Amino acid sequence: MKFSCALKLNHIFRRLYATSGHANGYLVLYAKPNRSTTNRVGITASKKLGHAVVRNRVRRRLREIYRLNEERFLPGYDIVVVARVRCIDAEFGRLTQAYLSLAEKAGILKNQ
Repeated sequence: MKFSCALKLNHIFRRLYATSGHANGYLVLYAKPNRSTTNRVGITASKKLGHAVVRNRVRRRLREIYRLNEERFLPGYDIVVVARVRCIDAEFGRLTQAYLSLAEKAGILKNQ
């Protein structure tokens, strides 16, 4: 992630969960402006998804989707993505489409 860093602090996750998020069948996305020029991205995968191997695979896929589309995101946002159970078996293209549509709903994509 060239223009971003990982979001790891619990109090920032909680602050984002208090905002209204955008959801579809695969993901829930929370976004809020921060006071910096970079994005901070956090990914959550609960134990409902399965064992650690399954959760880590989902996190890796979501991180890769963000990395491949990083230049399309506006800078200066805290972003938290929550994985839902349906994203385990989802094709990569469909998951990418779901991620980008939520980012567009949240207003954090650049106009093209």
